[in-house]
Amino acid sequence: MSVYYIAGPITGVKSYQHDFATAEWRLNQKGHIAFNPAVLPNGLPHDVYMPICYAMMDACEAVYFLNGWRDSAGARMEYEYAVSRKMKIQFEEIPQ
Repeated sequence: MSVYYIAGPITGVKSYQHDFATAEWRLNQKGHIAFNPAVLPNGLPHDVYMPICYAMMDACEAVYFLNGWRDSAGARMEYEYAVSRKMKIQFEEIPQ
C-alpha cells in the first residue's frame, strides 16, 4: 500500500471532480490511500491552494498525475515539488 497525491488540471476543466474521483477510486481499488485536492472548496485564489496541496503532498510518498497535467500551472508546480522531494511519480495511462 502506498499513499498517493492526485495531481492534474482543475481550472477550466468541467469534469475535473469526476476525473479526480475516478483516479481516487482506482488507487483505492489497488489498496492505496489517495489524497484528492479536487475536494477542496471552490473560489479561492491559486496562491491559497498551493500551500494546502503541498501539505497534502508532504503526507504522501507518491504522486499520480492525470492526463493533461502539463497544461496546468499548479500540476507543473506539484511535479517540481515531487521531484525535489524524490517522490515516486506515476502517470495516468488511460487514453483521453
